Amino acid sequence: MSEFWLISAPGDKENLQALERMNTVTSKSNLSYNTKFSIPDFKVGTLDSLVGLSDELGKLDTFAESLIKRMAQSVVEVMEDSKGKVPENLLANGVDLTSFVTHFEWDVAKYPAKQPLVCIVDALAKQLAQIETDLKSRTAAYNTLKTNLENLEKQSMGNLFTRTLSDIVSKEDFVLDSEYLVTLLVIVPKPSYAQWQKTYESLSDMVVPRSTKLIAEDNEGGLFTVTLFRKVIDDFKTKAKENKFTVREFYYDEKEIKREREELSRLLSDKKQQYQTSCVALKKGSSTFPDHKVQVTPLGNPDRPAAGQTDRERESEGEGEGPLLRWLKVNFSEAFIAWIHIKALRVFVESVLRYGLPVNFQAVLLQPHKKSSTKRLREVLNSVFRHLDQVAAASVLDASVDIPGLQLGNQDYFPYVYFHIDLSLLD
Repeated sequence: MSEFWLISAPGDKENLQALERMNTVTSKSNLSYNTKFSIPDFKVGTLDSLVGLSDELGKLDTFAESLIKRMAQSVVEVMEDSKGKVPENLLANGVDLTSFVTHFEWDVAKYPAKQPLVCIVDALAKQLAQIETDLKSRTAAYNTLKTNLENLEKQSMGNLFTRTLSDIVSKEDFVLDSEYLVTLLVIVPKPSYAQWQKTYESLSDMVVPRSTKLIAEDNEGGLFTVTLFRKVIDDFKTKAKENKFTVREFYYDEKEIKREREELSRLLSDKKQQYQTSCVALKKGSSTFPDHKVQVTPLGNPDRPAAGQTDRERESEGEGEGPLLRWLKVNFSEAFIAWIHIKALRVFVESVLRYGLPVNFQAVLLQPHKKSSTKRLREVLNSVFRHLDQVAAASVLDASVDIPGLQLGNQDYFPYVYFHIDLSLLD
């Protein structure tokens, strides 16, 4: 399952024993895979500041999750011809998302733990806001390109009455640069082909004999040429309409046709360049997580190499990728990493608010083995940590803080700090 439960309990002897019981029960019953979730020793600050941060982090958590979902969807849209390769492009620090979460380490270089919590939260908020701004501008440009291309493609997919004719006519079909003669295009219903051949020369005076030619067909009819003198165009159109032949308004302009074809070709090329299928399979999406911590590529500079990569690795990773896909990959990673750091901050803040000072709690990451076992897993946790009920209730009464999941008398009540991480939403 791509679902995680992030919980914490006080770090005293009694609760450490409870955590051990939880690990034993969940392991024997095959309910979940559990790992410790490492959180640094942050500067606590005042209670008022923690209460304010609790609310702010909740909003930032929701915003970050929404942002990475939108970025994942953008990757799907850009890779429309290679959707099977989407998961290998949704990575965090070069590894699959599950591995990153289960082996999470706080990035002290990027978010110094010795800074006040409000500074860390502010840095995360600014980073995510910048990514969202860039995402909006880049996807807007891509969607405009896509729309323009679709509009041009639609013009070439309609019937003979509405579709563009620039891709089916040629210079040889027309009498050009004549002061007196002009070639018209006429749409004739299929059942009326014989009638057209018999009557087109007599629909008006000054029609050039044997000047008609079928140059295109669809399910309903055919497109015929006919050459006549310019001064009888109106009379010919009237007589053609009376016989249920439709003169299509079209005059051959070689420059305009060339411009239209070049525009279509340019849009196709521009769209393709935003995403080009890589010839190199990404090897970093495996379940094997490296022993060392992977360094983050700096925000706003997707072309800067990640620390620890060799020149060969950097060349292979970006080979064949267009600029939009490359930007999405780098900044999806940035946003996802920021999101998990926000989860860590929320665990810290809520644990301090619930369990009090001095700071002493243990965070654990649980990965339920299957959806059907989540109810049983919840029962085990509530049973193991039921002794925390009074502590949690006292926190609500004394501090008047909103503790996630805590609704007394409700089945959603958790006697421990609890947060949910659902990666299946990115599938």
